[in-house]
Amino acid sequence: MPQEFSTSSLCVHDMMTHKEEAMSEHLSDKAASPQKIGVREFRRNLTAYLRQVRQGRTILVTSHDEVVAELRPPAPSYRPRRQPGALRGRIRMSEDFDETPPDILESMERGL
Repeated sequence: MPQEFSTSSLCVHDMMTHKEEAMSEHLSDKAASPQKIGVREFRRNLTAYLRQVRQGRTILVTSHDEVVAELRPPAPSYRPRRQPGALRGRIRMSEDFDETPPDILESMERGL
């Protein structure tokens, strides 16, 4: 009995993969122009369409032949990625970094 379950789940997985491949081929045919899909189709295959967007494709989601959303990869970030430890050994603290200067102490002790 467990054998049948694993076989049937494998078939479902294969069908989903085949459908995603078909969608991928359809998108590659029209790589220059964005693909238009209906809201229901988008909801049914959300993961597959988001995978296509991640690969650089643009998708227009429509409702009643009106574009309601445009999905595309985000613009590249202009900030370089932070590299932890890149400044190790370059930053030094002065000996008196935690001492309050005398003129500031005086101004705080004086009445307003």
